[in-house]
Amino acid sequence: MPDAVPLLLSVVAEAAPIGEASILDLLLDADIIVQAVLLILMGMSVACWVIIINKLRAVRVAERESQAFLDAFWKSRRLDAVFEGIDRYRGSPVAMVFKAGYVELSKLTNAGGDAQAAGGVAISGEDNLTRALRRARTVERTELGRLTGFLATTGSTAPFIGLFGTVWGILRAFQKIGISGQANIATVGPDIAHALIATAVGLAAAIPAVMAFNYFNGKVRLLATEMDNFSDDFLNIVKRHFRAR
Repeated sequence: MPDAVPLLLSVVAEAAPIGEASILDLLLDADIIVQAVLLILMGMSVACWVIIINKLRAVRVAERESQAFLDAFWKSRRLDAVFEGIDRYRGSPVAMVFKAGYVELSKLTNAGGDAQAAGGVAISGEDNLTRALRRARTVERTELGRLTGFLATTGSTAPFIGLFGTVWGILRAFQKIGISGQANIATVGPDIAHALIATAVGLAAAIPAVMAFNYFNGKVRLLATEMDNFSDDFLNIVKRHFRAR
């Protein structure tokens, strides 16, 4: 039994250099194709995280300022007073919809200045106002969803790019087996490790991208619903105003 201790220590000492080989060493020793795959995946992952961080900030600002704008809008009795303070809610898509609607309403009101033209404004002006609100909602919804398509692309393609690196690494391993005629771990181990790293990096890029894409899609739908509801309420207010004239 005492003789086993030096033997065990010698085995550990011999294995230590192998254990000290870092992931970076494996990547540097990888085939150029595998390295290219890993660089693409890491680039996609970094881009996704930049988009995720920026979108998180934008969505939080949009939710907070939209709620603040709606509170101010329903507490105010004058549309012009709300419009004067609209710059405080630049991050709110709902506020931007109101701004577009109010600007269009001002144009219509100026165009129908006399009481005789008021009826014509009420008929044709509602259509123009509806189009202006719809256009503003489309612009804001597009801005909210901007760059999220890249998250979906990464989520759907990154695993396959990683799989390509995996298949290539395994092919390299079999090629070395065919050349050397040996199937030991020293021959095929590095290429298999490269293949597994490609798979891991592909999944690491895809999973957060898919989760973030679904999260932002849900947030965009909620904000789009708020814009739609506000547009309907704004149109009802304007219609009552024209009818009262």
